[in-house]
Amino acid sequence: MKRFIVTSALTAALALALAPHAFAAGAAEHYPTAVVRSEDGGEIRKMYDLSPEDDPAGIPRSGFEQEGFHYALTDLLKQELPEHESRQHTETVTVQSKNKDMASVLALLPETREFITEDGLKGTLTLKLDSVKVEAAGYGSSTKTLTATRTYPGLASQDTQYLPKTIEDSGHTLTLQSVNWQEESGGHYTAVAVYSGSATSSYVKGYTVTADYAGTVSRINLNKIRYVAIFEGTPLETEEPPVPEAPAAAEQPPAFRWGYVLAPLGILAGAGAGVGGALFWTRRHEDGGDEE
Repeated sequence: MKRFIVTSALTAALALALAPHAFAAGAAEHYPTAVVRSEDGGEIRKMYDLSPEDDPAGIPRSGFEQEGFHYALTDLLKQELPEHESRQHTETVTVQSKNKDMASVLALLPETREFITEDGLKGTLTLKLDSVKVEAAGYGSSTKTLTATRTYPGLASQDTQYLPKTIEDSGHTLTLQSVNWQEESGGHYTAVAVYSGSATSSYVKGYTVTADYAGTVSRINLNKIRYVAIFEGTPLETEEPPVPEAPAAAEQPPAFRWGYVLAPLGILAGAGAGVGGALFWTRRHEDGGDEE
């Protein structure tokens, strides 16, 4: 398995600027976001992260030389890059309640809820209890008729002048509506008066409950495309410096041949030995003759 060394995008951009490139006519040049070089130098991969609107024709494809290698494009891979986008989000919800007690209100608010934001992020948010508010949704009014009966005995005649025209009943003013006269003994009369009026009361039509849910929303975006340009490297041939020729050896004088001297000396020595031997033998022979 090849091991790679990552080079910074800045260095990669400088290298691209110095290297010759071939682009499609009118295409904007793209610069890599990362450059990866194998440890042995045999391969360089250049990554380009482009948007779907970017034209990949702007990716350099020409060969180049670097650190003793000549690199040539062998493949251009394409890969969609999912991007995870997330953020904190608070969503305010509004519900209607007939009652304002907290038990009734919380029954309308689940502990967690699923939400999707307007720009498409979604997540599970949790209710913030300290954000719950209950307010009257509005007021209505109702009117009802009130009646009261009053008895006035011992009246001298059947004349309403003896009767009050209005009375107060439970905080409401009632007006005389009718009288029922009853005759008493002794020529007196009892008046049974009926008073009526109306009472208007207001009431709460309902309650508006607001509460905040908070949490993280996220989504996966497929809005980036990664192109990987693969360049295979070939070592550059280096010229070896010429080996200097050894200097010509100086002419040596002809070697002295001892054979030419020793051979005659050997002959002479042999001859001398032979003469010496002959003389020795003659001398011995003479000495022997004298002894006889």
